[in-house]
Amino acid sequence: MQPNEIDAIHRSHLRQAARQRCLIVATQLALFLLFIGVWEGLARANAINVLIFSYPSKMWQLFWSLMLDGSLLPHVAMTVGETVVGFLLGTLLGTLLATLIWWSPFLSRVLEPYLVVGNSMPKVALGPVFIVGLGPGLLSVIAMGCAISVIITTIVIYTSFKEVNPNYVKVVQTLGANKRQTFTMVILPATIPTILSTLKVNVGLSWVGVIVGEFLVSQKGLGYLIIYGFQVFNFTLEMLTKILEIAPLLRGHSHVFGLHVAALNDFRRTVSRFLHLLICAGQIESTICLPLRHSECRILWR
Repeated sequence: MQPNEIDAIHRSHLRQAARQRCLIVATQLALFLLFIGVWEGLARANAINVLIFSYPSKMWQLFWSLMLDGSLLPHVAMTVGETVVGFLLGTLLGTLLATLIWWSPFLSRVLEPYLVVGNSMPKVALGPVFIVGLGPGLLSVIAMGCAISVIITTIVIYTSFKEVNPNYVKVVQTLGANKRQTFTMVILPATIPTILSTLKVNVGLSWVGVIVGEFLVSQKGLGYLIIYGFQVFNFTLEMLTKILEIAPLLRGHSHVFGLHVAALNDFRRTVSRFLHLLICAGQIESTICLPLRHSECRILWR
């Protein structure tokens, strides 16, 4: 096959992928607009209770007025800041704990039942405990955002550590790598796609934890606005705040998914190059199967 033909095939593939992405975005936008239109139409026709469910045009008017007088941004900034801190703490602590458990089989056997119980326990029940222990303030809200994601992060990442292809580990151990080098050169790079997938989950979990914490103790934030709107029977404010809570999750999901796909492709390319170097060095046989769409690798040893 000539280079020009390869370039033409590559350009055709890129155009097809771009069309597919545009079609997906257009379909998502059409579904959203259809939902808004049906909601507005039902409200205008008095088919739903406008006092409870409000309607999009009225919510837009409220949103614009809150933006003009600057009363909405402090609440949004507070919730976003608390979520970011809780998300980072939950992810870092979960990853660190998963690393310690992988490093020590004894610690893994000791902590396994506690992780199972902690994962099954409703994290919302910890809210009063945090309020009593940390006080009714910012720390309690951040603790809720952290606690709701740290255990699931630990379990998912530790499981991904154990499921790394053992052939990768055998290759570096054959070359004399110790446990630390095995972890930094094989285990951690191999689980980066899983870690990024965990980020996608943790964003939502931390967001929910912060909102619940604001329900209980906060005087500022989107969770506080929901409670305030319910107390004063301003259901337009309540519905607007709920939509503002959902929108960042959808946007963050798309970004993290893109990072996950990119990291997975980078890891596959890195593994392919690494094994190619080992083949050239005569360390392993050249009979290797590296599928383009799968992360599995079969190595036939001498």
